[in-house]
Amino acid sequence: MKKIVLLFALSLTFVTIHAQDTLNNSNPGSGINNILLKSRPGQHFMLQYTLDYWRGMPDSISSHQGGFSRGFGAYFMFDKRFKTSRKLSFGIGAGFSTSNIFFKKMDLGLNSLTPKLPFTALDSADHFKKYKLATTYLEIPLELRFTGNPDNYTKGIRAALGLKLGTLVNAHTKGKSPVNKDNQSIGSYTEKINSKRFINGSRFMATARVGYGVFNITGAYGLSNVLKDGVGPSMKLFEIGLMVSGL
Repeated sequence: MKKIVLLFALSLTFVTIHAQDTLNNSNPGSGINNILLKSRPGQHFMLQYTLDYWRGMPDSISSHQGGFSRGFGAYFMFDKRFKTSRKLSFGIGAGFSTSNIFFKKMDLGLNSLTPKLPFTALDSADHFKKYKLATTYLEIPLELRFTGNPDNYTKGIRAALGLKLGTLVNAHTKGKSPVNKDNQSIGSYTEKINSKRFINGSRFMATARVGYGVFNITGAYGLSNVLKDGVGPSMKLFEIGLMVSGL
């Protein structure tokens, strides 16, 4: 799977570079449309806020999901225009994304020395009132973009398909407000455990978005598992949410 994703990314980049070389040798055009196209910015930011979910969770884990699982991403992008097809462009950039998956009455033994990541149900034991697993990845997003109104990039329908290639920089669990089995408070401290031992160090995601102007509905689906091979269930991250993008 990793080889397929990397091959696709390299192929997409090659096609873009080849198209740019063709454009450099072609007639640049003239008139008001060419002036407007040149005024379109080549760099911009993308910000996204998503609802996050692990697809493929066994019942023993999904029954202990709790709270509002969510993610955030921020990227600085470069936009490479296809002048022979003014509605198409290629985006590439860099940034980061976070994902916070919340659980209720459950403990993840992130610092455990066992071969597999323990998901321990705490239905009849002390537990944290708020508990989550948070991950942060540095990412390179790649997009093939369509703009319905190339003469005014702030208006018109937009759509994009792409990939995000990521590397893990942080993984931790965080528990707040411990309570007993009857949900009665037994303290007011916060526990944070950092460990990347069980979390997949590389992440590949297929992405899609559609919108009008700078506002988009965005979705992403993991092509790689959340956990490393052999340490737990095969689960993939699914995200859907809102994106604000300059292009």
